[in-house]
Amino acid sequence: MKIHEIMTKEVFVAGPTQSIREAARMMAQYDTGALPVGDDDRLLGVITDRDIAVRAVALGKSLDTPVSEVMSREILYCFEDEDVEHVTRNMGDNKVRRLPVMNRQKRLVGIISIGDLSHSARPAVTGNAVAEISQAGGAHSQSTH
Repeated sequence: MKIHEIMTKEVFVAGPTQSIREAARMMAQYDTGALPVGDDDRLLGVITDRDIAVRAVALGKSLDTPVSEVMSREILYCFEDEDVEHVTRNMGDNKVRRLPVMNRQKRLVGIISIGDLSHSARPAVTGNAVAEISQAGGAHSQSTH
C-alpha cells in the first residue's frame, strides 16, 4: 500500500509570520496537533502544539511570537508514492508522529500521522514504530533546543 492511499489530503498550513496564538487557534479549529509551515509553495518547517508549549509558553514568550521562532526547522517528510511500511519504520526511527507528504516535485500534498498508519500497516510494524516514537530523546526532543 502507498502513502497517498491513506494520507490526509486536506492540509492546513501556517505562515512563518503568523503568531503562535493564530497557529494554536488553527490547531483547535482543525483538531490537529501539528501544522506544516509554508511560504508560498515552499515548506519551511512544522509547528506542533508541543513546540508552542515548550519553546514558547514555558519560556515566557508572547502569544504574538511568530511561528518561525518556535517551529521545528528540520523538515522530515515522505513522498506520496512510498510504501506505508517503509514510512512507518522511518517515523519510528526518527521518533515523529506526523510527516508532511510531498509529491516528487516536492509540493505538499498531504500529511500522514501514526494514527493513519495504524489502520493500514501490519500491526507488528506499527507497534514497533509506536514503541520507538514513545521513547524519550532523539533528534526532535524538545530538550535539545
